[in-house]
Amino acid sequence: MTQEPADMTIEEANAKARARKEILKDILEYLKAALITVAVAFALKVFVIEAYRIPSGSMENTLLIGDFLLVNKLAYGLRTPQYVPLTNIRLASAALPLYSEVERGDIVVFEYPNGFEYLESEGQVNYIKRCVGLPGDTVLIREGRVFVNGRELTQPAHARLSDGKFLSLNTGVRLLPGGKGYTEDDYGPVVVPRSGDRIQLNAGSIEDWRSIIYLEGHRAFVASDGLVRIDGKEATEYVVEENYYFMLGDNRHNSLDSRFWGFVPDKNLIGEALMIYWSWDPEIAVADVADKIGSIRWGRIGTFIK
Repeated sequence: MTQEPADMTIEEANAKARARKEILKDILEYLKAALITVAVAFALKVFVIEAYRIPSGSMENTLLIGDFLLVNKLAYGLRTPQYVPLTNIRLASAALPLYSEVERGDIVVFEYPNGFEYLESEGQVNYIKRCVGLPGDTVLIREGRVFVNGRELTQPAHARLSDGKFLSLNTGVRLLPGGKGYTEDDYGPVVVPRSGDRIQLNAGSIEDWRSIIYLEGHRAFVASDGLVRIDGKEATEYVVEENYYFMLGDNRHNSLDSRFWGFVPDKNLIGEALMIYWSWDPEIAVADVADKIGSIRWGRIGTFIK
C-alpha cells in the first residue's frame, strides 16, 4: 500500500484515495467494455456474419479471385458452431430455422462434404458454389446446359463463358449414383436426396450410396454372403436422414463441384454470400504498394452478390 506523506491532512489523504478509486473504476469500466465488445464480435462471427476470401476461379466471373465477401450465416437458420473455437475439435451441430430455406440459384458457403475423407479431415474446408438442385430435384446436364426437373436453368448472368477447355478434374472418385461415364458437360440425370427418401440397397448399388450413409453416421458394407449390412445389421434399403443439395460453380469448366464430390448435406451449410466488401489482385505482393493499390477493384466493392 502506498504510504501518504506525514504532513498530509486527513482530508487530502481521503481525496487522494477517492481519486485512486475513480481511476481504478474507470479502468475496470474500460476492461468491461472491451470484453463485451470482443464477446459481441465473436458472437457475430460465429452466428451472424463472417468474412470469406475467394481463393479460386470456380465462380468466375460472378466472383473473382481476390474478392472478400460477407456471408450471412443466419440465412438458413441459427446454427451452433461445428468446431470448438480456435481448434479442429468437431462438435455436434444443430440448426434453428429462422428466415428461409436454400433457394435454387443461391450462392452458398458450405463445408466440403467429401465422404470418408470429410469425416477424417483435420479442420474445416469451406467452399462457395451456386445451388442448382434442391432436395428431391432431378438434375441433368447435357452439352453444358443444366436442366432441373425437365426445365433448363438460365445461365448465371456473370458466368464465365466456356472456351471449350476443361481443367483436369478427373482425379477424384465420383460419389453420385450412376456416375460412371459422366463428363463435365454430360451428367446425370441424378436425383438429389431428401430426408425420408428410401434407397434400395444391394451389392451393386451400395458403392453409390456408401458415402451418404457414412456422412449420416453409419457404416455400410457388403458381407461375405453378398448381403448389405448397415452398422452390422442386414439391410435392403436405407432411409435418408438429411436434405441434400447439388452445387455447381459458375465457371463450370474450371470447378470442382457436385459433379465430382457429390451432394452437400444440410448440416454443412454455413450461409449465403451477401456482398463484396473488398477486392484486389491477390497475385500482386503487398510490398509493391503502388501496384497493389492500383489493383483495387473499386467497382466491385460494396456490390451485392446475385
